[in-house]
Amino acid sequence: MIRIAAKCLGLSWLVLFAGVAQVHAQKPPYDVFPPADPPNYRVRYEASNKPGELIYPVNYTIWIPPGVKTLRGVIVHQHGCGEGSCRSGLTGAYDLHWQALAKTHGCALLSPAYEQPNKADCQMWCDPRNGSDAAFRRCLVDLGAKSGHAELANVPWALWGHSGGGHWAGGMVMLHPQRIAAAWLRSGVPLLKDDPNRKGIKAHTLPDFARKVPIMCNLGTKEGVTEKGKQFAGVWPANETFFNEVRGKGGLVGVAIDPLSSHDCGNQRYLAIPWLDACLSARLPRDGGDRLNAMPAEEAWLAPILGGEAQPAAKYKGNAREAAWLPNKAIARAWMEYVKDTKVTDTTPPPAPTNVRRQGNKLSWEAEADLESGLAYFVIERDGKVLTNVPDKSKNPFGRPLFQGLQYSDTPTQPLVPMVFIDKSADPGRMHAYRVIAVNTVGLKSKASAEATSVP
Repeated sequence: MIRIAAKCLGLSWLVLFAGVAQVHAQKPPYDVFPPADPPNYRVRYEASNKPGELIYPVNYTIWIPPGVKTLRGVIVHQHGCGEGSCRSGLTGAYDLHWQALAKTHGCALLSPAYEQPNKADCQMWCDPRNGSDAAFRRCLVDLGAKSGHAELANVPWALWGHSGGGHWAGGMVMLHPQRIAAAWLRSGVPLLKDDPNRKGIKAHTLPDFARKVPIMCNLGTKEGVTEKGKQFAGVWPANETFFNEVRGKGGLVGVAIDPLSSHDCGNQRYLAIPWLDACLSARLPRDGGDRLNAMPAEEAWLAPILGGEAQPAAKYKGNAREAAWLPNKAIARAWMEYVKDTKVTDTTPPPAPTNVRRQGNKLSWEAEADLESGLAYFVIERDGKVLTNVPDKSKNPFGRPLFQGLQYSDTPTQPLVPMVFIDKSADPGRMHAYRVIAVNTVGLKSKASAEATSVP
């Protein structure tokens, strides 16, 4: 192998290795992942040794909203570079919060998981021209056949990507702008002009139609905005260059600086999901099909990329071609809260849990996440009184505590956390009545579920 040092995605720390890796199918750390039972489906492709094709194995797992007749689009949640981030992609399609976004718009949720070996060349998948574009489009056909939704091959895409996944998502915008409803790029952007500081990375061409695609550049302040000369300091210059190139030509691109984080994803989903919700609401055609609507120009707001105040575009006094583009008033307000302290306001409680059932001392239930704030935990009531919380203490090293936990690339931890509670203190000679309440990440509680009764 030939060792190459590269500033991949603006990250001078990343060391890449060229050459086709010798990867054996489903060996550690890629041998443990959730089962793909309906409404989930999975396809897996082996590595190819043909020029121009993907040199790593890849899994694609998709979630189809139960009961949907015809899909309107597919939301892609793309992990970043490195063995750990790639492995985290195995749970992306099971994220309840992202599923809530997908269900709202009649979309599938797709999570790729590239089996990139440790220290291997990330560019060999995060540049879609190296085979991952073709593999992605192939998986839509195959998953469409598996799931009975052949329309997957033709519906529009909404892309979210972290680090190398941001490079991939942005690259796909350059290659397929007419297919993409919106793209959120967290801590990674594609290269649009040759840069001697990013050797080994091939620049993309910015097509005219890409200027119509809503794009958000999102990164942590510790990635070169307020902290210079450290591990991820190259991320901000890369984002700034990308923004200036796209916005300078009238592109619908914004910048959202996370004031708390570094290269982890932090609390970005509390702006990313509402932002994608707004873009999908505007762009997806109501009657299906793959022809996307244009974003309404009259609803746009603008803001200085390193500032904290947004204004309606018609009232903005600065240079609009240097200002972050925001789709509407509601997102502008959420953006102002996010760039201040990431505490995006939410006044809507989550849906109440359903299908609560009791088997012996085991209580189980089903629940959907709150679109705005996800799920933090559940309150278990027994006989009208609070018994416990599940989990007892939610965890998340990168931001707000979540019921499913959170990995570095914004996906649930493994094994997936079940909606189950074992009542070890139940009186076996007494009938008990149980209810479950969902709590979102800003502390708002749902209505209580219907009761489930145990029989002594």
